[in-house]
Amino acid sequence: MTDLFTASSFRVEQPRRGPFARTRYKILTEDGTLLAQAAEPQEGNRLEHLKKVFPGKSELDARVVDVTDPDGEPLLVIAKRAGRMLTTLHDADGETLGTVNTERIARRYLLRDPGGTKVGEIAGDVARRNFTVTDTSGTAVAHVRKKFAGIATHLLTTADKYTVEIDDPVPEPLRTFAVLTAIVMDMTLHESKDLT
Repeated sequence: MTDLFTASSFRVEQPRRGPFARTRYKILTEDGTLLAQAAEPQEGNRLEHLKKVFPGKSELDARVVDVTDPDGEPLLVIAKRAGRMLTTLHDADGETLGTVNTERIARRYLLRDPGGTKVGEIAGDVARRNFTVTDTSGTAVAHVRKKFAGIATHLLTTADKYTVEIDDPVPEPLRTFAVLTAIVMDMTLHESKDLT
């Protein structure tokens, strides 16, 4: 699909933005090469996205980001429901790849395939900065760490940086979950700083 899904380590960065700017992420190699990007759809498309993913819900209840390759070709859609603690991953055609369901708020998340079968978990530490992705046997397959950029940056901006390390081989769909854990956890836990 893209180098994003074959890389064993990379960075996810959320650039600083103004209070009314769209949510955006860059997915980069360790040396800074862009692998993919993720962003909320333009305002005109945003409502259409939300209606397709969450019929009957307002945009205040949900957040959607499109993941594209460096040339803008669609790869995935990450759709989060704020009130239900549910995030759904879709392919570029809108087919569901799986869900991230909160089991213990901010600490444990169940990863399920489209049929609802558990494929793994994400466990977070108390500070909500370090996350471990495990398979169904409890073996760690990936580690995600949120870097601390200083108290002012943490409190006053939405700029966040993560490192992701994947212990290969990791089968699908668990590998896709592992790759996107930083964005899903940021949207779920850290976007409350967002002023929009």
